[in-house]
Amino acid sequence: MDRKRLLRNPLLWIAAVLLLYFVFTVLFDDSRGYHPVKTSQALQQVRDGKVKEATIEDKEQRLRLTLTDGTTFEGSNRLITQFPASATDEIFNVLDQAGNKPTVETKVSQESILMQILIYLVPLGLLLLLLMWMMNNAQGGGNRVLNFGKSKAKQLSKDMPKTTFSDVAGAEEAVEELEEIKDFLQNPGRYQALGAKIPKGVLLYGPPGTGKTLLARAVAGEAGVPFYSISGSDFVEMFVGVGASRVRDLFEQAKQNAPCIIFVDEIDAVGRHRGAGLGGGHDEREQTLNQLLVEMDGFDSRGGIILIAATNRPDILDPALLRPGRFDRQIPVSAPDMKGRRQILRVHAKGKPLAADADLDGLAKRTVGFSGADLANVINESALLTARQNGHVITAAALEESVDRVIGGPARKSRLISEKEKKITAYHEAGHALAAWAMPDIDPLYKVTILARGRTGGHALAVPEEDKDLMTRSEMIARLVFALGGRSAEELVFHEPTTGASNDIEQATKIARAMVTEYGMSARLGAVKYGQEQGEPFLGRSAGRQADYSLEVAHEIDEEVRKLIEAAHTEAYEVLNTYRDVLDNLTRELLEKETLHRKDLERIFAGVEKRPRITQFNDFGDRTPSDIPPIKTPGELAKERGEPWPPVVEDTLEDDSQQAEPAAAEPVTEELPSPNGSNGVHQPVQPTNQAGPPNYGAPPGWTPATVPGGKPHNVWEPKKPQPDQDERQ
Repeated sequence: MDRKRLLRNPLLWIAAVLLLYFVFTVLFDDSRGYHPVKTSQALQQVRDGKVKEATIEDKEQRLRLTLTDGTTFEGSNRLITQFPASATDEIFNVLDQAGNKPTVETKVSQESILMQILIYLVPLGLLLLLLMWMMNNAQGGGNRVLNFGKSKAKQLSKDMPKTTFSDVAGAEEAVEELEEIKDFLQNPGRYQALGAKIPKGVLLYGPPGTGKTLLARAVAGEAGVPFYSISGSDFVEMFVGVGASRVRDLFEQAKQNAPCIIFVDEIDAVGRHRGAGLGGGHDEREQTLNQLLVEMDGFDSRGGIILIAATNRPDILDPALLRPGRFDRQIPVSAPDMKGRRQILRVHAKGKPLAADADLDGLAKRTVGFSGADLANVINESALLTARQNGHVITAAALEESVDRVIGGPARKSRLISEKEKKITAYHEAGHALAAWAMPDIDPLYKVTILARGRTGGHALAVPEEDKDLMTRSEMIARLVFALGGRSAEELVFHEPTTGASNDIEQATKIARAMVTEYGMSARLGAVKYGQEQGEPFLGRSAGRQADYSLEVAHEIDEEVRKLIEAAHTEAYEVLNTYRDVLDNLTRELLEKETLHRKDLERIFAGVEKRPRITQFNDFGDRTPSDIPPIKTPGELAKERGEPWPPVVEDTLEDDSQQAEPAAAEPVTEELPSPNGSNGVHQPVQPTNQAGPPNYGAPPGWTPATVPGGKPHNVWEPKKPQPDQDERQ
């Protein structure tokens, strides 16, 4: 057992107090040496004249007897007995009438005033100690009973593991913004000489797992100044006024150690919109937020105190907290793109033995939408799987399995299903795969499996070849066909649907309704947004979705949604009916191998032709589409010329730092406007690679302390444009 936990156990201290009391009573017992007897026996010894000395203790109501020389009773010549208060007179009479006239002494003991006070104070003190112990446990221990208002912020020491910007990948923009803050803390004079003011607060917001806290740890490792870290929930307690007091104490500590950085993680716990809730109210959290607003807008921006906060719910933060002067800079930290995922995988793969077939670039393509935490979990899961199988290197199969485990959970290999249900599942997934393969506007299929994972009996995985932020109407309809391929296969082969398509129907309905009500992709209803989200009821807003349209429009929305789904359902059915032999062959191989990859699908679908687009958004009325094709992008032009695109550049984590010094050697030449007010002749700026933060109008020769790569740099210059831009210049 832990020694500290043992010493904190109250039962141990209670036992120690009882033991001390027992030892005290034994050592300081004044009745030792006296033999206790009955009162009648003691009085009989007095009547018989065998008592030499007698002592009456009035308060204790005890009688001590010393027998005459040579006389003993039950082996002792010193006796002690107790008597009631009403028998005091009788005791005196017996001693007075004794024949040998023994020596009688009376002791009347009186306690001091101090002892009388202690008798009342000791129980009260024990009660207070018990109350303090209970309150200390309620506060999490650590002897913080009387420190309610003290800040719980932890100051990072030099002995803690150090995280730097080199450990952060896939967030170059956020790193660049934070580099500027680091440079200001180390060299504030350069900014103050230019009249620039560093942001008082920096808010990092984005989905969970994208690296907001990691960026804050990197700032702590790079800045070289005191760094205080605290969670937003640490401000809020069950005692009113505690949170505001902790905010004051935190900023007092920061002022004493300026320049420094304060990092508040999950600030939405304390920074929610005031007046939130069904009944509103001025609760403890609002008092804490008010104090935080005062502290952020009260300290001098030149004091070197910068507040960095992180949240994944910026929409619920109070507007007063987000205004300029408090959080001047808001940095989005989104999910990484292809390049970012590749860099993140390389960071987490450092120190791990990878087999020759482990392709991190291919893994980055298959993990579209993954956050940094998801990618770290993929690498860790692959290492755990390899160790479980007593392997020595992480193979491509382990990486593939780890991706499936992160997405859908571990495979349920022990699940026993009937042959009929297995056949239905195989036809269902084969229907998804065949319908998707025949669509011209959908991401290519990567694999199909009937292995059960989580709550799914199997899945067909379509992986985009590149990151996409936009989706056309034909692509969304192709997704509808993909989703309804499984249901169509069940109807075509088994003549009735099953419950296995419930999630497919839900996703298809969601896509179709979004097309009609949000994206304006219905020619009948037009480019109008129907319905308005009103937010959450616990944020002080009305609940649910407000229907800001008539019942007739609602009926038309339902008809358009059903029309889209029926068109996609019919198209999927036609594809499967046309290529029924391909569907059977795919199902047969799925039953044999359970999982088919891209190469297998290309072989099976060799005779499947792409279907024409089933619908065109051509109901424009008087808005006739143009026959002039769109212009070609630089990438398309480069491919026509047979040139590689994008330009081949070594993609390593140290690219920026390696290119920093060569870029610094190229001067920036730009002729400024003439002093008489007329426009001068502007020469083109000679572009170079960006290797540092913006200069904010600094004169030529201005040098930042560091660059994102960690190496010194002489002159910061703008980014170098692509080769096609050089040609136009």
